[in-house]
Amino acid sequence: MLAPAEMPALRVDGLGKRYGAVCAVDDLSFALPQGVTMGLLGGNGAGKTTTIGMILGLVTPDCGRIEVLGHDLGRAGRRIRPLINFSSPYADLPHRLTVRENLTVFARLYGLRRPAARIARLARDLDLEGFLDRPSGRLSAGQKTRLALAKALINEPRLLLLDEPTASLDPDTADWVRGLLESYRRRTGATLLLASHNMAEVERLCGEVLVMRQGRIADRGPPQMLISRYGRQTLEEVFLDIARGPAGHGGAS
Repeated sequence: MLAPAEMPALRVDGLGKRYGAVCAVDDLSFALPQGVTMGLLGGNGAGKTTTIGMILGLVTPDCGRIEVLGHDLGRAGRRIRPLINFSSPYADLPHRLTVRENLTVFARLYGLRRPAARIARLARDLDLEGFLDRPSGRLSAGQKTRLALAKALINEPRLLLLDEPTASLDPDTADWVRGLLESYRRRTGATLLLASHNMAEVERLCGEVLVMRQGRIADRGPPQMLISRYGRQTLEEVFLDIARGPAGHGGAS
């Protein structure tokens, strides 16, 4: 059953996570509408990776609530997992398995009825056809990034989390991947949460950004609005202001 259009794709309320004396995420709250791409920005240690881990159900929050398309992650994880997926070039797939074998494993995990047809379509879309039967450990960095995206799109997720999706790609291929993600969102109505240090990428893809600092949202808004608010020329300059300053402008949550 499709969720009502007005229901957020993702809602995070009062989320918190500590590792000993370190507070990684502190009372984090935001809603992500359906069918949009939102950027999640912040310097190293800002809490982005922990936040993504909690949304994926890989990290258990100390407090707070996460809803995906109206389902509570803590109580309906099995219903949510088929609806989401994740891509990061930093999360390696088994090196001994071929590209085809890796994708087949994930297709079966998601219960796809025609995995071979889905893999063939992704191979065409992501230019994987030339090395489908090559062990993943023998791929170049750019090829591994395309494989990570294929894995993330295998189930046509309604909520797609992306961590540096164009890392290690040359400018032309990176631009092609961004176009692919935009096309996927428009075609399926999916929602994307993008963590990236490439501010030009964020400006192109994201209608709104959340900027985290010390586990909290320091500021949020459309890229051009933030650029105007801070009196800067680029989103990168805004990012540096927030990352280096004692506090963000507005303290939105």
